[in-house]
Amino acid sequence: MEKSESIKNLAIALCKFQGTVEKIVKTATNPFFNSKYANLADILDVIREPLQVNGLSFVQFPEQEHGMTTMLMHESGEYISATYFMKPAKNDPQGQGSAITYQRRYSLGSILGLNIDADDDGNGASTPDKSKPKSEANELPWLNPKTKNFDDCVLALKGIYTIEDIKKKYRITKANQDLLISEAAK
Repeated sequence: MEKSESIKNLAIALCKFQGTVEKIVKTATNPFFNSKYANLADILDVIREPLQVNGLSFVQFPEQEHGMTTMLMHESGEYISATYFMKPAKNDPQGQGSAITYQRRYSLGSILGLNIDADDDGNGASTPDKSKPKSEANELPWLNPKTKNFDDCVLALKGIYTIEDIKKKYRITKANQDLLISEAAK
């Protein structure tokens, strides 16, 4: 994180912003994980006026390969900024675009202290719950071709999800896994 020498005015303004910003309604649905999340447009619509009223603004821009910098600024010239990196699951324009949008949403949520991630659209940062016994993996449903779940998984693989993410939600045969990957590559 980088910051100006003083952030006193920025801190006061951010405190006022957090006290006045409305709840961000989660209107978008992640079909793969069946969860709701606040999309970038919803976030921007809700924060625009409270930021302006409190003398705050932000900029976001891609940085190096797979990086996103978000800078929160106060009208006094004070600022805080941070950069983080996220490698897209698929290194094509759609995968990179998805990663950038995802980074923008979560960077804004983090720097402004917004409640946008309680739905866990990141799905526990895609890590398995080690507290569950291994036998629970056998309780996962099977993923089969020509089903809505299979079609949703194809779309998920075209986005920012990986086959490992899918295996956390479904059991899948090697043949169906190969078919899924082939369909997602089209």
